[in-house]
Amino acid sequence: MSQRPAKASQPAAALPADYAPLLADIKARVQSARIKAGLAANRELLALYWDIGRLILFRQRREGWGAKVIDRLALDLQRAFPGQQGFSRVNLLFMRAFADAWSEAPIVLQPVRQLPPHGNSQSATEAIVPSPPAQFQVALGP
Repeated sequence: MSQRPAKASQPAAALPADYAPLLADIKARVQSARIKAGLAANRELLALYWDIGRLILFRQRREGWGAKVIDRLALDLQRAFPGQQGFSRVNLLFMRAFADAWSEAPIVLQPVRQLPPHGNSQSATEAIVPSPPAQFQVALGP
């Protein structure tokens, strides 16, 4: 068993004056990178699950796949990726429902990343939530 090296214990007085801000900056960067990595992983998994659902949906519609094919697909995926969760029969059906519910809509960036550049006259709300078609608009006020 390997031992960890002994921790360096220097008195605070021996550290440079700008050490504390440097440490705070590095800690903030590490935390930011962790959050970005988590968001990227979630985005990729959502795209994967949507794509798997789309493939299943397409094959069911084109070739008439039934429940037994989904059962076998779940079993084969679980065998191919032991220890990785998410490929149960129920989850594959959820993926299919996900793709069916959003069959035409691409998976896009987070709404904040879709905002127009700073200084654009369009409000943030208008950039994220487009106005409904005229027949669904209701006049408010006098």
